[in-house]
This record gives sequence, structure tokens and C-alpha cells, in this order.
Amino acid sequence: MTVSLTSSTTSTGVIPFNFVSFQSTEQFHGAVREQLAQDIEVLFAYAKLPSPLVDACRYVMTGQGKLVRPLMVASAFASINSSNNERTDEPNDDIDDIDDIDTLDADLDTLLENDSDYDMSRRAALAVELLHTYSLVHDDLPCMDDDELRRGQPTAHIAFDEATALLAGDVLQTLAFEVLTAEMPTFAPFDANIASQLMAIFAPRARRMVSGQMLDLNAEASASIAQDGLEAIHRDKTGALIEAAMLMGGVCAGATAPQRMALQECAQHIGLAFQVQDDVLDVTMTTDTLGKPAGSDEKLDKSTYVKLMGVDNATSYAQSLFNDGRAAISHELHSRELSDNDYNIGTDNDALLALIEWLWSRKK
Repeated sequence: MTVSLTSSTTSTGVIPFNFVSFQSTEQFHGAVREQLAQDIEVLFAYAKLPSPLVDACRYVMTGQGKLVRPLMVASAFASINSSNNERTDEPNDDIDDIDDIDTLDADLDTLLENDSDYDMSRRAALAVELLHTYSLVHDDLPCMDDDELRRGQPTAHIAFDEATALLAGDVLQTLAFEVLTAEMPTFAPFDANIASQLMAIFAPRARRMVSGQMLDLNAEASASIAQDGLEAIHRDKTGALIEAAMLMGGVCAGATAPQRMALQECAQHIGLAFQVQDDVLDVTMTTDTLGKPAGSDEKLDKSTYVKLMGVDNATSYAQSLFNDGRAAISHELHSRELSDNDYNIGTDNDALLALIEWLWSRKK
């Protein structure tokens, strides 16, 4: 589906990100963020949480986060859709090259009414962000990392209180699973087949995320840890949810078995690269830039890639992992291999490859 637009809103509301032609990373990410912000409010209206619990949940879910994981869901969804449309060369029966916003306004409600694949990707994007945010709220608690700043604002237990923050994390975790099948306004009825596949992907990786956090805490008590041990921690603590995000986006778009394998391999490289990069940024960026306390890993004497390899080697390692992630998915998206010096092919018009480039260039 290709729609040429110069705006991300219409008279009916937010234009779905799968209706926006991929003209730039900024445009696509803006459409995803607008859709997610709208869906968060729909979810909280549906959930009917009491105060101050709902206030704390809204506070942590609407901060200045990067939204990496929902962007991964949306990017994988868009890229697999685009790739499969190219391969089948099927005519588009919905919309093609609409330049007039008024024309789109007239058709939007009808087009969305039964767009269950797209709406399942919206559910998946919400789910991964809910689970990720719950983990941050709990990580920041005094019994864990005891941080006072997150996403450029006071952490939940500082802005509210410890009990409210704890319960906010609890309910965000439960909502992460409920949202996959909840009957909510503005969403098409859930697709049972896709929902079951999403749950099979999501649940074990949610468990792995928590296991990885425990392994990370155990490592803090260890005098030293080798690189393979550190990677084992982060493939679960950070990488598992990144795997879930890419795979869930692909499933919603009807990814083939080879595409799912490629998405998983890509996610495994990017998930590890993301953590290595985080360790580098923790010692090279300021608190104002990061939106959280700089140098917190050193303060807590955590095992990091910088501590293990130094800044320069860790940076090079992150870059090699990002390159491996690009290479893993590019062949399945474009039916061709990349040469060693050709990693940027397709990033101008492919959402997932562009997201990888965006992640590599991030400063927080």
C-alpha cells in the first residue's frame, strides 16, 4: 500500500503508519509515535484504573522515551509488508498514490474498519512498550538501581511514591498481555490466529527479560565476568524484548518462515548492539543528553562492555553488530546479498533498515 502524504493527520485523526509512504525516517517514526500516543489514551480509558495509579501509568508511558521497541514492531511490519507486496506483484486494491488529504479522509474509516493486521500491529506495539516501561519503573526502584531520573524526568517512585510506582509496574505488565486481545474502541476485533502467535512469541521473551535482570544482579556480586557471560545476560535482559518486537511486527504482516528466521537473527545482533552502545553512551554522554544519570553503571560497579573492552573497542564491536543485523535481514527484504561495503543499500526506502541506521546514530 502506497500513500503519498505531506501531513500525519487528517480530519478523522491520526493517519495509520501503514498508510504513510516511507519518504523519511522522521516522517515514519512521527506517524508511529502519534498512533502509539493515541492508543495509550484509548487503553487507559478502557482499563479504568483508579488514581493515583492511572496518573503514574500515564506519567511513565507518555514521557520522552525513544520508543525503540514499538518502532521495531512498526518497522518490521512495514518492511515485511513492502517486501511481500514487491515479491507477489499483486495489485493494490485499497489505495494507490493518494495525494489529496480530503480523499483519504473520505475513505479512512471504511479502510480501517476491518484492517485487523494493522490493528494487531498496533496491539503488538503497545504490548512491547508497556512491558518495557514496566521493567524501567521497577529497575528504578530503591531495591534495584535506586535511580531518580528517567527519560529526563523524575522516576515514578520520586514523582509519586514507592508503592504507587510498584503497582504501576505491575499493572503495565498485565496490560501488556491483555492488550493483545482486549475489545477496545478504535481497534478492529482481534485476530485469534495472529494473537495466539503473538502470545507465543511475547510470553517467553518477557520471562527471559526478567531472568536476564536477575543474572545482571547476580553479576554485580561477581568480581569479574567474561564477555560470553556478559552477552548471555544481555541477550535476555535487553535482547529478548527486541526479538519479540521484530518478530511480532513480522507476524502481523504475514512473515514467511524464512523472513521470521531473518528477523530473529537481525534482532539478536541489534539487541546486543543496543546494549553495547548503551554502555558506551553511559560514559561518553552527559546526564542532560541521556535523560538519566550518566555514569550510573560505574557508580553501581556494573559489568559493562566498556569496563571489559574499553570505549573504542566497545564502539567498534557495536558497529560490527549493527552491520551484522543489517546483513541478516537485507537479503530477505530485497532478495539480494549485501557486499561487505554495501550496508546502506535500501535504508532510504525501507523502514527496518532505516531504523537500524537511526539506532546506530543515536546519542541517548
